[in-house]
Amino acid sequence: MPRLANVDAVVNCAGVLHAPAAASMEAIHVRAPAALFGACERAGVRRVVHVSAISANRDAHTVYASTKLESEERLRASTLEWVVLRPSLVHARGAYGGTAALRALASFPFFIPVPGDGSQQFQPIWIDDLCAVIAMAIETDRLVRKTIDPVGPDLVTLRDVLVDYRRWLGFPAARVAAMPRWVVHLVTRLADRMGGTLNSTALAQLEHGNSGDAGAFVDATGLRPLGWRQALERNPAHAQDRWHARMYLVRPILRATLAFLWLVSGFAGLFALREWTPLLARDAGVGFEVAGLALIVCCVADIVIGVLVARRWRPRPLAAIQTLLIVAYTLAASLLWPSLWAEALAPLAKNLPIAAAALALGAIEEER
Repeated sequence: MPRLANVDAVVNCAGVLHAPAAASMEAIHVRAPAALFGACERAGVRRVVHVSAISANRDAHTVYASTKLESEERLRASTLEWVVLRPSLVHARGAYGGTAALRALASFPFFIPVPGDGSQQFQPIWIDDLCAVIAMAIETDRLVRKTIDPVGPDLVTLRDVLVDYRRWLGFPAARVAAMPRWVVHLVTRLADRMGGTLNSTALAQLEHGNSGDAGAFVDATGLRPLGWRQALERNPAHAQDRWHARMYLVRPILRATLAFLWLVSGFAGLFALREWTPLLARDAGVGFEVAGLALIVCCVADIVIGVLVARRWRPRPLAAIQTLLIVAYTLAASLLWPSLWAEALAPLAKNLPIAAAALALGAIEEER
């Protein structure tokens, strides 16, 4: 209620395509909006603009669609001056979520992977056009108690989107390769478990379709939205767009390998305590118990860090912790066993790129 003091209008565009549990998605799409709508009624807020999704209907057979639809129905049943906007794919200069994943697929080396035959349809709308509709919904009475599908004038397939994005990013042309269904389902199942945009819900919503009636949108709003390719031409890609597209698929690999490295290091160290404890005690000049305890603490620390990296816990502080620990390990090993720098396969030298990898992941892991 304090957040709604002296507020005339509220725009709700919270949404998530994947959540660890159905209850979490229900909380974001249903319970939180319902609480917001009720608070708006009590606080005397005049108008609520609710940004939903064009695929929010029961025919999609996903928790995402059903919960999005339920929040729309709750708003329509309220006493508020409501406006429900159900856009198709929204694209902008930046990328997040679905558009980030599409750019990543478009920048794939050697070929462009596409689920199925790539005939799934979109009517992309440029972010400025969607914002213009939201502003109209707030500032005028034209859209009050109406449900509008903001869509662009161009009906494009997933294949078109990926090819156009690749051209927009400035990468060489590549053939589009249809991915076998079993590969697509394997990738989406892994994303369901590990987190990611290319999950089973995204696939189901993609197959359901994301197109609407462009003429009805123009009639309702009087706006003439930019076409898909027209928007791309007016907003050329920058170097950071190419970096982001390439790093999108590299980032989970970097996360998984770093987590694997820390976990293997920790568990391998625990299994080698009998061998390493007397060696450390002798060369460091400490008691057997102290050496054993120090090794156990280091091994447990490695395992904990591996778990935290996998769970994406506070990326920047965790990157600093990893770097400090790697530096400490390297300095200690250099003092006790300087010959490791000259040994075959350079075991200590490898700590340098590992620290760099930890810092790189910390820099790119946060999405917002």
